[in-house]
Amino acid sequence: MNPGNLKVTTRTTFQLLAPGAAPAPVEAELVYDPDDPYAVAVVFHTGSGRVEWMFARDLLADGLLTPSGEGDILVRPASDDPERVLVELNAPTGFAILSAVAEDVAAFLDGSYDVVQPGEEDLWIDFDRELQKLVSTID
Repeated sequence: MNPGNLKVTTRTTFQLLAPGAAPAPVEAELVYDPDDPYAVAVVFHTGSGRVEWMFARDLLADGLLTPSGEGDILVRPASDDPERVLVELNAPTGFAILSAVAEDVAAFLDGSYDVVQPGEEDLWIDFDRELQKLVSTID
């Protein structure tokens, strides 16, 4: 399939949570691009610039309902506030817990499902293009 210009982008504000400190707002964008139909990106706009994390769309969806993921990215409902979802990010340079409005995340996911239905992601992969990318990195 040809995704054309079907990218879904939602601007939102996450709250950076730190022990002993008030939550700090972090502007972000949730991005779904059918060119990579299994993935979503969260682009954080910080004082240091732009930080992008990519992970499975299913991980984000599952994390709205139950703790999901392992390793670098964990997503789970907030235990103290059912209207929020927590995203835990682990990197060699640090660790962060961010909170988002669950309804905003769900609306973003609904928008992505309007473009590519769950279970139909494989129909959106251009295997010839992906193979060409692999071959060009070998040359």
